[in-house]
Amino acid sequence: MKKFVIFILLVALAVIFIPWLQPEVDATVRHQATFLVDQRTYISDGQMKVMDVAPFINNNRVYVPVRYLGRSLGIADSDIIWDGISKSVVFCPDSTAIKLTAGSNLLYAGGEKQVMDAGTLLEEGRMYIPARWLAEVLGYEVKWDKAGRAVLVGPPGDLPDPPGAVSDLPVVGSYENFQSLLAGMQVPTGMFEKRGMKTPLVMEDLAGAAEATNMMSQSAGNEAAADYSGTNVQVAGVDEADMVKTDGSYIYQVDGNRLVITAACPPGDMKVVNTLEFAENSFSPQEIYVDDRYLVVIGHTQRYREIPGPVPLAESSAKMAAPEIMPPLYRSDTVKAVVYDIRDKAGIKQVRELQLGGRYVSSRKVGASFYLLANKNIRYYPLKEMEEQEQKPFFYDSATSAKLGAIDYSNIKCFPGFIEPNYLVVAGINLDRPEEEADVQAFLGSGENIYASPENLYVAVTGLRYGATGTRSGPVFRPANGDATRIYKFALHDGRLKYLACGEVPGTVLNQFSMDEHEGYFRIATTRGDIWRTGENTSQNNVYVLDQELHVTGRLEGIAPGEKIYSARFMGDRVYLVTFKTVDPFFVIDLKDPRRPEILGALKIPGYSDYLHPYDENHVLGFGKDTIEVSQKDHSGNETGSMAFYTGLKIALFDVTDVSNPVEMAREIIGDRGTDSALLRNHKALLFSGDKHLLAFPVKVMEVSGGSAVQNRGVPAYGQFVFQGAYIYNVDPDRGFNLKGRITHLSETDLLKAGSSWYESDKNVERILYINDTLYTVSGRYIKANNLGSLELIKTLALD
Repeated sequence: MKKFVIFILLVALAVIFIPWLQPEVDATVRHQATFLVDQRTYISDGQMKVMDVAPFINNNRVYVPVRYLGRSLGIADSDIIWDGISKSVVFCPDSTAIKLTAGSNLLYAGGEKQVMDAGTLLEEGRMYIPARWLAEVLGYEVKWDKAGRAVLVGPPGDLPDPPGAVSDLPVVGSYENFQSLLAGMQVPTGMFEKRGMKTPLVMEDLAGAAEATNMMSQSAGNEAAADYSGTNVQVAGVDEADMVKTDGSYIYQVDGNRLVITAACPPGDMKVVNTLEFAENSFSPQEIYVDDRYLVVIGHTQRYREIPGPVPLAESSAKMAAPEIMPPLYRSDTVKAVVYDIRDKAGIKQVRELQLGGRYVSSRKVGASFYLLANKNIRYYPLKEMEEQEQKPFFYDSATSAKLGAIDYSNIKCFPGFIEPNYLVVAGINLDRPEEEADVQAFLGSGENIYASPENLYVAVTGLRYGATGTRSGPVFRPANGDATRIYKFALHDGRLKYLACGEVPGTVLNQFSMDEHEGYFRIATTRGDIWRTGENTSQNNVYVLDQELHVTGRLEGIAPGEKIYSARFMGDRVYLVTFKTVDPFFVIDLKDPRRPEILGALKIPGYSDYLHPYDENHVLGFGKDTIEVSQKDHSGNETGSMAFYTGLKIALFDVTDVSNPVEMAREIIGDRGTDSALLRNHKALLFSGDKHLLAFPVKVMEVSGGSAVQNRGVPAYGQFVFQGAYIYNVDPDRGFNLKGRITHLSETDLLKAGSSWYESDKNVERILYINDTLYTVSGRYIKANNLGSLELIKTLALD
C-alpha cells in the first residue's frame, strides 16, 4: 500500500511540476517509424515490431497506440508513466514532460498547452492518439500515406518511404526482437491476421515477352527449335520443374527414389542408359529440370537435431547405475537441389548441391538462372528453451562451404502485417557459374502464392482485414473489409533478387493463373466474401490492375455475386474467368485500358472449368467437370433451392471471336461421377500442340453400368472403375474434339482385379509427350512408344 501511495505522489509531482519545463529533445538521435492502419506490426528504424493492438481510423483521424508511438521515437517504457486515477499518461524523455488525458483534446508540453483537433481515446486499457501531435512536440514530421494507409514519422525532411515504395523490407534485427515477434504471433486479436494456408505454395510465372508468345505453352516454344514437346508451363521462356522431361533424345523420369534416363530414339530401340539411385542417402526426388548441359534434381531430405533443454531422468535405485539416455531429436525437413553435368550420359557428374531448411515450395529456371523456394515452419518451444542458433533459417551451398550456414537475424526480412511462425527462404544460382555463391534470402511470414516473370517475382500473402467504428466508449473492431491480399514485388536478374515494391487488393487468389504481368502492369483476379453468405458479405469476384509501383490503377468488382472463381487465364489484353455455384459463367473481360477493365461478354452453361488453356487468339480450352442441377425439397415436398452435383470429366472449346457473345462450340464428357484427371489440379499433366491439333492427358474413368446414372432425388450415382491411361484427341475449331484413341499401361488382369475402384498404381500413366512422330506415355512401371499418327504400339519398355 505504501509503494502505491508513493507511486501516485510521484505521478502527481510529475504532472504538476514537469509540464512547466521546456521540451528538450536530443537532436543527435533521430528515429523513423511506419504505422499501418489495421495492422499489429509496425516498422521502427528498419526493424519490424509487433503490437498487441493496432492503429485504426476514427472520424477521419488515424489513432495510434500511444505507448508504441513513444517507443518508436526512442522513449523508454520507464519514461512513460500511466496514472489510472486521472486516466492520464506522462512522457518524460530527458527533461521533457508531455501529458495526455483520455477523452481530452488537450496536450501539455513543457509550459505550453496545445489543443488537438481530436481527443485521445481509451479502449480496453489502451490509449490511442492522433500520431502527429506527440511526434511534432518531439520535433518529428508526420505524413499520411493514403495509398499505403500508413502514418509515416521521421525527422523533418527525412520521412521513411511509403509502404508501396520502400527501398527495402524491414528486418527482424535481433534474437530478442525475434522472440518478441514470435510471442506476438500468438496474440489472437490481430488487426490483420494471417490465415492458414489453403494450398501449397506454388511459384507462378508470366512472360515479359510479346503477346503472341504469352499465349503459347512451353511446348509450342520448343517446337520451333526441335520437334519434341516440353512441359506445359504458363509462360514461354520460364521453365517449370516436372517429374518427367525430355530433351528430344532422352526421357528423364523421377521414379520413386531414383531417376531413370532412357534413350528414346529410335523408339524401337528404347533402353535405359543410366539410373541415379537416391535411396541410400535419404533423398526423395520430386521434380527435375533438363537442358543441353545440366540436370537439376529437386527433392527433400531430413536432418535430425537435438531438442534444446534438459531431459528429466527417473530416480534410480542406489544399487543400480542410472541408464545413459540420449537427448531427444526432432526432424528438420530440408529441400535439396542437386546439379549434374549430363553431357556424357554414361558418366554423369555431380557439380553442385544446394539445400534450404524447410519444405519444397516450388522453383523456376530462366535460362541459366535457377531459383529454389522453401517454406520453413518455426517450431514452438517455450522462449526460455529456444536456442538462438536453432531458430535461424539454415542453408547449404557446396560451392562455398562444406558446412551448413545460417541467416542472421539482422538479415532476415519481414512482410509487415503478416506475422506468422514461418520463413519463406529463396535461393538463386547461375548454373553456368558453379563456383559462385548462391543468393539466399529469408522472409518472416510466408506467402500463399508466388508468381514470376523472367524479370520479376511476386509474393502474394492473404490476411483478414479488420476495421474500427467509433462509439461513445471508443472504437469497436469488427471484420470490415474481409480478406485482402498483399503483393510484394522483387526484381530477378542472373540468380539474384532485389525488393522493389508492395501493393494490396481485396480478396484472395485461387492459384498461379489468377496473376499476370503484361506491358508493365500486374493483373490479379480475386474472390472476396463467402458463397454461403447473403447480402453484402456474399462472395464477389474482382479483377484489379496495378502499375509498376503496385498502385491500383483499375478495378472491376462485384462479378458473379454468390459464386467464386474456379479458373482464370490472362491472355494479352483479356482475362477469362470461370465462376461457379450451380452453373458455369464464362466471362470475357477486356483489360486494354488498365484504368477501366470491363466485361465484354458472358456465357452460362452447366459444369465448370478448373483449368483454362489458350488454343489460339480466339479460342480457349476448358477442363473441368460436368454438373447437373438438382432441386432441394423439405420434408413437406416444398422446393427450398437447388444444388449442383458434378458428374463426368468435361472438356470444352470456347469461341471468343465475338467477345460480346462467347460460344461453347464443342464439348466432350468422359465417364460418370468419380471420373478424374491430374490435369484438374496440375496443368503440367497436359500435352497440347496447336500445330499438330494434338491434345492428350491422363484420366481415371468411372462409369455407371447396369442401372441408372441417377440415384434417389436426382443425385448422380458414382461410377465403377473401367480405365486409367491417356486420352488422345485431335482438336480444331472446325471439327471440335475427335477421340483419336486411348493408351493404358494396365493389363486385362489388372482390370479384372480392380473391381469397382482403383488406386495410385505404379502402372498409372502420369505424363504424355512426343518426339518427332512418336507418342510416349510414361508411368512408374513402363514407357510405351506409339506411332503418333496411328497410335500403333512400337515398343513397351519395362523400367524395372
